[in-house]
Amino acid sequence: MKVVEAFTDGACKGNPGPGGWGVLLRMDNQSREIFGGDGATTNNRMELTAAIEALAALKEACTVELTTDSTYVKDGVTRWMENWERNGWRTAAKKPVKNQDLWQALKAQVARHEVNWHWVKGHSGHPENELADMLANKGIAELQR
Repeated sequence: MKVVEAFTDGACKGNPGPGGWGVLLRMDNQSREIFGGDGATTNNRMELTAAIEALAALKEACTVELTTDSTYVKDGVTRWMENWERNGWRTAAKKPVKNQDLWQALKAQVARHEVNWHWVKGHSGHPENELADMLANKGIAELQR
């Protein structure tokens, strides 16, 4: 199975507000940058969208080393999602899970791959995270043209 590194980030100008997502994909000595935006969204939705788009961009099953600066995404997928699903997409407090549509889309993409989740502190000088952030902001800028 091919091994791909994915670095993802989301950004929002206002929360809610216009937002963007960015992804750096790297395999062997090749890299690919993808990004996009949404006119009315939240930071968490853009973080989730970045992870979904990273995995969706891969045409075949891969081992993916996915790095995010979002504890919301990493903890959601590795710690909370299984319980949310078991509880009918309700939190421990019996409230509906926010962003259920995106969590379900992420689950579908994760099922296609073997994903190892990594967290890095945002805006701490991590080169690939800084690039993903720049791409997310490019997604916002493209919207505002």
